Amino acid sequence: MIDGADPEADELTIGEAADRIGVAASAMRFYESKGLISSRRTDGGQRRYARDVLRRVAFIRAAQSVGLSLEEIQSSLEPLPVDRAPTKEEWEHLAADWRPRLEAQIATLEAMRDRLAACIGCGCQTLDACQVFNPGDKAAERGPGAQYFVLDDD
Repeated sequence: MIDGADPEADELTIGEAADRIGVAASAMRFYESKGLISSRRTDGGQRRYARDVLRRVAFIRAAQSVGLSLEEIQSSLEPLPVDRAPTKEEWEHLAADWRPRLEAQIATLEAMRDRLAACIGCGCQTLDACQVFNPGDKAAERGPGAQYFVLDDD
């Protein structure tokens, strides 16, 4: 900011921020209620957002689009400052923390794609040849969920 410049001139109203990000104003209020973003209030009680909220909401939306929960997102954002834009190093640290989770999710999605395509198109005539048949619930030993669509360790 330039010395003597009005700090409010660089802030966004809820409508401006929502339009710029491509979300509804209600989504901004929701993210704020969950502690994912913050605003300051004017004397008249209106929300004003610093421009760095654009980056935060973009991150939140990207994380949600790959299936991460709001709790996971909030936990990742907690170490970042709320009163200023995070530095490049702070974002890099967050990215490094997420990399293993995202790589595992990518591998699971690729395995599901490959196995699901094989299952739908295989035309197997016997359950002995089926990759997802689960006699005696043997897959339960591997844990909950669709275990045959998750990558094998062996």
